[in-house]
Amino acid sequence: MTSPKPVIGVTTSRDRGRLMWWFNRFALWRAGARGVRLMPHRRMDVHRLDGLVLGGGDDIGADLYGAELRPMVRLDPDRDALEIKLLRFATEQKLPVLGICRGSQMINVSLGGTLHGDIHDAYENVPRMRTPLPRKTVRLVADSRLHGIIGKSRDRVNALHHQAVARLGSGLRVAARDEHGIVQAIESPSELFLLGVQWHPEFMVLDPGQQRLYRALVASARKRKVAAEGPAARAPSDEAVADRIEKRKETARC
Repeated sequence: MTSPKPVIGVTTSRDRGRLMWWFNRFALWRAGARGVRLMPHRRMDVHRLDGLVLGGGDDIGADLYGAELRPMVRLDPDRDALEIKLLRFATEQKLPVLGICRGSQMINVSLGGTLHGDIHDAYENVPRMRTPLPRKTVRLVADSRLHGIIGKSRDRVNALHHQAVARLGSGLRVAARDEHGIVQAIESPSELFLLGVQWHPEFMVLDPGQQRLYRALVASARKRKVAAEGPAARAPSDEAVADRIEKRKETARC
């Protein structure tokens, strides 16, 4: 018996992020999963989830990583709280997680890491690049999970962020940096699928390597789903097999 498609939750802001949501939903559909939108103040049954995508969006509150509040930045404290709870649940239930831009930063913060409030304050001579097109070069760490998925040592990605990972959270390692040394991807070296990228793979619909990120997430979600359902969900019962045989006999007699 074929198991239903894995259900992957995708976090967004309540009033913004519709475009990112639709692109993520499309990428998950192509990878063989069903995306569901997760927003603050919307009731949900998290036990239905087989995986999680933390999407892009507003800045993360500086109070969560011990920094000073920056003026003129857009925050979403309700979403911060939601994603921290979801990450805690995902860790407990061993759900695979992909963090995108803000989502990658949230993975780091949730594990005790810190952020650069603005990369242009922390790194001199970094160009002000903001584009959904793949204009930035990143170098992938050779033995990282990310390198194994994308299959390249160097890749071209887009850039829509001004915050970035500073001090790594507990149990994380750097999976990619750009030419200026800014962290562009993080991951857990354990068996748990916990990976964050600073760019937006959902917008790179023609890039096979970026779409493999979604396939890897869905494959991990499907594997966990099958294991959680157990042998009874993977194969029909003896009674079901007997019933099918009897129905075939009746059809043959007709």
